[in-house]
Amino acid sequence: MAEKLFQIQPQDNAAVALSDITAGETVTLGDASYTARVAIPAGHKMAIRPIRMGEDVLKYGFPIGTARRDIAVGEHLHTDTVKSKLGSLLEYRYEPEKAPHWDPAQYSYLRGKTFDGYARPDGRAGIRNEIWIIPMVGCVNAIAQAIEKRAQEYREGSIDGIYAYGHPYGCSQLGGDMTNTQKYLAALVQHPNAGGVLVLGLGCENNEMAQMRDLIGPVDRRRVKFLLCQEVEDEVEAGARLVAEIAREVRDIPRTPQPIEKLVLGLKCGGSDGFSGITANPLVGEACNELVAAGGTGILTEVPEMFGAETLLMNRAKDERVFKDTVQLINGFKEYFMRHGEKVDENPSPGNKAGGITTLEDKSLGCVQKGGIAPVMDVLAYGDVAREKGLLLLCAPGNDLVASNALAAAGAHIVLFTTGRGTPFACPVPTVKIASNPHLAQYKSGWIDFSAGRLLEGETMKEVTADFLDLLLAIASGKAHAKSEALDKHDLAIFKDGVTL
Repeated sequence: MAEKLFQIQPQDNAAVALSDITAGETVTLGDASYTARVAIPAGHKMAIRPIRMGEDVLKYGFPIGTARRDIAVGEHLHTDTVKSKLGSLLEYRYEPEKAPHWDPAQYSYLRGKTFDGYARPDGRAGIRNEIWIIPMVGCVNAIAQAIEKRAQEYREGSIDGIYAYGHPYGCSQLGGDMTNTQKYLAALVQHPNAGGVLVLGLGCENNEMAQMRDLIGPVDRRRVKFLLCQEVEDEVEAGARLVAEIAREVRDIPRTPQPIEKLVLGLKCGGSDGFSGITANPLVGEACNELVAAGGTGILTEVPEMFGAETLLMNRAKDERVFKDTVQLINGFKEYFMRHGEKVDENPSPGNKAGGITTLEDKSLGCVQKGGIAPVMDVLAYGDVAREKGLLLLCAPGNDLVASNALAAAGAHIVLFTTGRGTPFACPVPTVKIASNPHLAQYKSGWIDFSAGRLLEGETMKEVTADFLDLLLAIASGKAHAKSEALDKHDLAIFKDGVTL
């Protein structure tokens, strides 16, 4: 009898159905057998021990909630039988002795490897040599697109693309919202995947050009240009001329071998299912371990999807300062929820729940696996650019578009996006979609770049990780492209929390 159940940790009283289990069907797990009292869809959980009302339901070796009532062996563990334990703000203790043992010597696949990238004057490297047209205010989005269309004739040599981005912000914003917009846009201007940038303003917006130039800081004026549309008669022609000047400066930049230490990966998940925490997220975690061990950088975000698993990250903080910053990251985001009268445990989307995710803890314990087991070296505020090497935490919400854009602004060359449901979205940097199950990888092959579902088909983590890292090196070197790069990526998603005038 083929096993249809998977127990992640020996102490778990919840096991995951690897395929659909019908009501009354008897399935095996090791030497034990269990009879399903109701149908258990693939990716969902079955009780493999009796669980009393109020008792912890364990998955990944940690509580994902408590039982709403007494639960018998063989019952379906989902939203009708399990409830979240999350609530208000918590106090935390720094307990580094509880962190997993980190031994970089165990990860050697990327050590000494290079990727073919574009050397930048600030010492970083890009994996794409694109020209970006970035509006300071939503009023000029259409002008940015017109300049993009007019400037395509200047795409030549090593220029990988000329793209205009749009967003609805930059005016009628107050306080933190304006700060978020300015920091985010300034960070994009500095991104190493942009060989050159045209910063486009209107002339009367709150997001004043002088402020943006100060925030962006020193630039190479040959490849970063500024234009206010109200100050020229024909803004499209003026913008196209500036893009032509930029193109002449960047079209001959060659790809050259770059040390793996310069590679930055953003870590994100969305539309999860019950397999995400078993296949796709652990795979990305192994890739992150390999990159960090080789001197590179991984950035983990989606703060609400750390709730319930936050101590696993806090105990990995490199020191007391990073621990305190992580506590503030978690509690600060909980306070954001509370300011708006929202429950801290409100997260799993209908798609997540349909895929087998029951509580926020359930999703979070799977989500944080994308960060592997390396020490946490720094915590970034929204709009901050990564400066430290190693594993970093970034303040951003769980929303797929906002979080992925935040990762791009922080300096990620590639966003690794795990999914059990599938999504076609794109952001300013290549967004690699990793399917948690074989069916999704085959069914949505136009969206999915890699199948972590191979782990369900008998392949080892070592084998799958090696193939995955080879794909990432090929994408970083321009020898391959993420499926998302062929889709529309013109819209920016910026974090907003406040009043619009």
